[in-house]
Amino acid sequence: MKRLVIVTDAWHPQVNGVVRTLTHIRDLMSARGYAVTIVSPSDYRSVPCPTYPEIRLALTSPAAVRAALAKLQPAYIHIATEGPLGIMARRACLKKGWQFTTSFHTRFPEYLHERFPVPLSLTYGFLRRFHNAAECSLVPTPSIRDELAARGFTNLKVWTRGVDRSLFHPQPDVDLGLPRPIFLCVGRVAPEKNLSAFLSLDLPGTKLVVGDGPSLGELKARYPDAVFAGKKEGGELARYYAGSDVFVFPSRTDTFGLVLLEAIACGLPVAAYPVPGSRDVIGATGAGVLSEDLGAACLDALKMGRVDPDKALEDFTWEHCADIFQGVLTPILASEEVEAA
Repeated sequence: MKRLVIVTDAWHPQVNGVVRTLTHIRDLMSARGYAVTIVSPSDYRSVPCPTYPEIRLALTSPAAVRAALAKLQPAYIHIATEGPLGIMARRACLKKGWQFTTSFHTRFPEYLHERFPVPLSLTYGFLRRFHNAAECSLVPTPSIRDELAARGFTNLKVWTRGVDRSLFHPQPDVDLGLPRPIFLCVGRVAPEKNLSAFLSLDLPGTKLVVGDGPSLGELKARYPDAVFAGKKEGGELARYYAGSDVFVFPSRTDTFGLVLLEAIACGLPVAAYPVPGSRDVIGATGAGVLSEDLGAACLDALKMGRVDPDKALEDFTWEHCADIFQGVLTPILASEEVEAA
């Protein structure tokens, strides 16, 4: 059985798109006969990330990470994130002459720039060097691929996502007990999600936010007419989708947005800005309205009514996601060299 090592700075108990994607990949690759090991901050002492305490930053050394990887005797290494563990794993691979793959999940340059005056060119320069050392870098959408290619990134391949249709599906009898129509937004309540663009809109019915994060208290105070339900997961989250009328995605920086697929799977039309991520998903599914006027997009999406998830999501499955991932895996060394390492 060939060992696949996935190195990630984002892992449970975090709840986000990166963790959900890697969890599905771990399970599907295991089912396909790979021995999958996740190397994450849970393997080391860690500290909370400034401004994002849910993320733990591993406290270790390049030599320790290199020794840990060598002990695992991997056939394949995938570095999923550009945090401390990802940086040290990349360094270990380069030092040993091991080939590896990477994935680009998050617009860290924009997120960092939102909080601190760090030039985008500086952060993208670091990311370009990080990913261009890989045999292949997986990116979530064609728009993100084109943007990164224009910034000098190489060896890029689009890596789509999926949705659990057994969990997220239409439920016509769900009543959330709120005035209709219900405009729903799901995700981390943080500055980069641009929630004020949604909450400041003049819309009929109810503006509903499901999620938690550092901006929750501030937004509750600023927008007392909105409903903040807190973090929900599993079947409870699916009920919130199914009981709403329009899904609103105000983010301008998300690279994909798994919540878009979850909403569409529950039959919701989407209102979003015409930016990478939402543009790719809505363009591929036809399940929503894109406009720089988010309020108009919300009202036009409401007029669309429920969408057919079977038709909209036929190209978005976790099996297809795993097919792409498996197709780019590159053996790090010949088998006898792995054993000697």
